[in-house]
Amino acid sequence: MENKLTLEQIQNFEGKYPKQLWYLFTVEMWERFCFYGMRGVLTFFMVDQLLLKDDAANLQYGAIQAFVYAFTFIGGIFADKVLGFRKSLFFGGIVMILGNLLIAFAPQHMFYYGIAFSIIGTGFFKPNISSMVGELYHEKDPRRDAGYGMFYAGINIGGLFGGALCIFLGKYYSWSLCFLAAAIVMTAGLLTFLFTKKHLGPIGDSPLVQLPKSKRQIREIAVYLGSLLSIPFIFIMVKNTDYTDYFMYTIGIIAVGYFIYELIKLASASQKKKLIAAFSFIFFYFLFNAIYEQSGGSLSLFAKDNLNSNLLGFTIDPNVVNNSSNTFFVIVLSPIIGLLWLWLAKKKLEPNTLIKFGIGFLFLSASFFIFYYTKFFANAEGITSLNIFTLAYFVTTIGELCLGPIGMSIITKLSPKKLFGMMMGLWFLASAFGQLAAGKLGAEISRSNQGATLLSKLQSYTEGYYQLAMYSLIAGLILILISPFLKKLMQDVK
Repeated sequence: MENKLTLEQIQNFEGKYPKQLWYLFTVEMWERFCFYGMRGVLTFFMVDQLLLKDDAANLQYGAIQAFVYAFTFIGGIFADKVLGFRKSLFFGGIVMILGNLLIAFAPQHMFYYGIAFSIIGTGFFKPNISSMVGELYHEKDPRRDAGYGMFYAGINIGGLFGGALCIFLGKYYSWSLCFLAAAIVMTAGLLTFLFTKKHLGPIGDSPLVQLPKSKRQIREIAVYLGSLLSIPFIFIMVKNTDYTDYFMYTIGIIAVGYFIYELIKLASASQKKKLIAAFSFIFFYFLFNAIYEQSGGSLSLFAKDNLNSNLLGFTIDPNVVNNSSNTFFVIVLSPIIGLLWLWLAKKKLEPNTLIKFGIGFLFLSASFFIFYYTKFFANAEGITSLNIFTLAYFVTTIGELCLGPIGMSIITKLSPKKLFGMMMGLWFLASAFGQLAAGKLGAEISRSNQGATLLSKLQSYTEGYYQLAMYSLIAGLILILISPFLKKLMQDVK
């Protein structure tokens, strides 16, 4: 019954969006609630409850986030080769729920155990929804970008509420309730998938469907057991960030080696060029995340200590603003920027994907210059303006929207269908290294604070943000300069 719909019927939909898109982004919306809720409380919880210093919390945050995204690469490969997107997603969701329940049971004592479960679960869940969205469209369907744009905006609704609610529950009520909320909404996401997967036809089925059922099940069980047996090792590596470095450098070498292996195997020179172009986008996405992902680390701790609670005349917790302003602006700005691209396209002025990536870096740079300028609005105690801080997030979001939605789309356009999972895994692996680098950059910003006052912290953090603004500016200019070369590699893909 589940395969009654054919892939051709799904892809030949009328209108702007296939109905399956709404089911998939609803599932992802609940997962984003869980993910952003967890991400937004990590450094705050580690400093406030586990009593880590700022620099140590930043390193731990980077390590945890790096593992989360690194395992999306592994999960993508297992989905491609063994499980298929559906079973991978379901298994990942179950393990994520268990992780959140563990922490909810005893937040201070079970934190790292629960995090280890969540890392495995997210690795199997995260890359597969994005890959299934890509399969809703024919390879050359011009509506694909709009689909990913809507998917990107819709899932941020979950991020908005998760980022706000989890930190609010933890700070003012109970940390157990905070993590329990994440488990409940993840359960809602999994149930949504179970009730709507029949509309996906063959999308997400096991790649081993031609094998005898017994052989297929042996391989699937081996993947499940191997993943669960790796949890103790993840626990050890997350607690000791030196081990995280060794692991990440190893998986990075393996991932690049595997990419080169698959690249060499391709018979078509045209496909090879496109895959190299896709890898270039992935590299610049890594650079973007190394700067952008301060929101869950140093910016969370900056919001905790150095911001007032006055936003446009209303009293609001600065950490709620830090966790949710980005996703709020994504929801508001996504349709506006989408209409802007359409208007420019009619005028034949729309920048190509490469230039959009470069513009994204320039806006990211501008936002960190604004984070830097918060120092000039501080009082004598080192408490500065929440309004200026929020303005910086507004600018950050414009940069993200120039890059994030089209990034996932361009990877699926440039990649052969059989390598979708691997390339989406590499996309998230770039995020993993970006998160690791972001944690290290945040730790260096924290260590530069030589004093013990909030004023000295304000000085060291804002000077660090100035350096990040310069890095982003340079990266954006380089990308724009080399865009003609990359455009040749992309050939007919836009």
